[in-house]
Amino acid sequence: MPDIIRRRHKPASRADPYNPGMWNPPDAIGRRPPAIFLMGPTATGKTALACALAERFRLELVSVDSALVYRGLDIGAAKPDAQTLRRHPHALIDIRDPAEPYSAAQFRQNALAAMQAITARGRVPLLVGGTGLYFRALERGLSAMPSADPAIRERLRSEAGRSGWPALHARLAKLDPQAAARIRPNDVQRIQRALEAIELSGSTLTDLHAATRTASRLPYRVLKLALVPSDRGMLHARIAERFDAMLADGFLDEVERLRARGDLQPDLPAVRAVGYRQAWEYLAGECSEMGFRQRAIDATRQLAKRQATWLRGELDARVLDPERPDCLASAVTALTLFLPPKTA
Repeated sequence: MPDIIRRRHKPASRADPYNPGMWNPPDAIGRRPPAIFLMGPTATGKTALACALAERFRLELVSVDSALVYRGLDIGAAKPDAQTLRRHPHALIDIRDPAEPYSAAQFRQNALAAMQAITARGRVPLLVGGTGLYFRALERGLSAMPSADPAIRERLRSEAGRSGWPALHARLAKLDPQAAARIRPNDVQRIQRALEAIELSGSTLTDLHAATRTASRLPYRVLKLALVPSDRGMLHARIAERFDAMLADGFLDEVERLRARGDLQPDLPAVRAVGYRQAWEYLAGECSEMGFRQRAIDATRQLAKRQATWLRGELDARVLDPERPDCLASAVTALTLFLPPKTA
C-alpha cells in the first residue's frame, strides 16, 4: 500500500471499543469500526462484486435482502448457489420459514449482531443487497412503532375483502397524506401497518417515523457503494434473461412445492416477493403462462426502478456503473482508501 495511504491511517493510542486491536483515530466518528454497504437494483451483479471484494480484503458478508431470509425461496430470489455460499458465507440467508413474517426491526437486530461478531473477529462487515428499507432501518434506526395487534389486522383484512385495498389506501390518504404518497395502493402489508399504527398510537406513521431517536443510529462509520447502471435498457434485458434462466432452472417447480405445503397464504411477505406472487397467481389459474412471464418481468423492472429511485436519495454513496470494465477496480480503490491497514 502506498505510504500516503498509510499516513492517512496513523494509529492512535486509544483502543477501539468494538475491536481492541483495530486502528483508531482520535475523533469520535473515527473510533467507530468500519462497515461497507453495497447497494443496487436487482440484477446488477451485487453478489459477484461482493464476493470479488471479499477475495481481496478481510471482509465478511451480510445479506440485505427481504426474500433471501426465507428458506425455500432459492431460484426465484436469485439466492447465491451452494458453492458461492461455501466460499463466501452470507449472514442472514435462510433464517426464516416462509410462513413467518420478517420485519425491518428484526433485520436491524440480526444485522447488528452479525456485524458486531464480524468486527470482533478483526474483519469488516460488507452488507450487500437491494432492500432499501433494511439499509435505512439499519443506518438510521426505527421509530417507536406500536406492536402488531392481530384483532385490528383481521378487521382491516375483512374490510379490504369487502371494499378492496385501494379503498383502505384512500382512507390512509385522508389520515396521513405523506405516508399514502409513499405507499402504493396495492401494497397490502404497508397499508395495513399504517392504518394499524394510527389506531394503536393515535399518531400518524409520518409522525412516528419522525420520532426516530438519534441514539438508535448505526454505531459504525460506513462506506456506501451503489451499483447503478447508466443504461436502463441493458438492465431491462438482463432482468428478462435472468428470469428466463430461472424458469429453465425450475422456478415454477419451486413455487409448486411451496404451494403444496398448504400453510402459505398469498398475503404472506414471502409469497408476495417479486416473481413469487406472479408464479403463485399463475399456478392458481389466474393468468396464462405468457401472461405470467410478462407480469413477473414487468414487476421486477418496476422493483429495479424503485430501488434506483431510492438510491438517488443516498447522496453520500459512491456510484459505480456495473457495465464499466473498471467497476471492480473502482470499488477496490474505494475500499483501500477507506479501510484501516489491518483490515485492507
